[in-house]
Amino acid sequence: MLLYTLVTLAAYVGMEFMAWFTHKYLMHGLLWSWHEDHHQPKHLKNGFFEKNDRFFLVFAIPSAFCYMFGSIKADHYFWVFFIGVGISLYGLTYFLIHDVYIHQRFSWFRQLDSIYSRAILRAHGAHHAKTSKEDGESFGLLVVHPKFFGKRRKVEPTEHANH
Repeated sequence: MLLYTLVTLAAYVGMEFMAWFTHKYLMHGLLWSWHEDHHQPKHLKNGFFEKNDRFFLVFAIPSAFCYMFGSIKADHYFWVFFIGVGISLYGLTYFLIHDVYIHQRFSWFRQLDSIYSRAILRAHGAHHAKTSKEDGESFGLLVVHPKFFGKRRKVEPTEHANH
C-alpha cells in the first residue's frame, strides 16, 4: 500500500511540472490556437466552453491508459493504475482551483481567503495580463513564485492607463 501511495503522490507532483511544461511550450506555442480563447476577456467569448477545454481530454488520455493498463496487467503492473490515480487527482485539483476558484466558471467556492489562495490568484492574474502567446509568466498552478505572496502594491495612474 505504501508503494501505491508513493506512486500516486509522485504522479500528482509530476503533473504540476507537466502542466507547467505543456502550458509554457505547447499552449503558448504550437497549440496556441486551442489556448488563445482562454486569454480573451469574458465578453468576447461565445458560450460556456472554450477551445482551451480540449486540454482536459489531452490530459485524461494518459490517465485512462494508466487505469486500463494497470488493471489488465495487474499481476506485475498494478502500480501503473496508481499513476492514473495521481493524474486524475491532479486534474480534479486543477479543475477546482483553475476553473472553479480562479475563473469562477461554477459558483461553488468564491470565498477562499488565505495567503496561498491570494498568491495563486495574483500569479494567474499576472499570467492573464498578457493576451498574446509571448512574454508570459506563471505557467504553473500550485507552485507559485514568492513575489506573489507579498501584499498587493498600489497601481500608479500611469500604470493603470496602460492596462
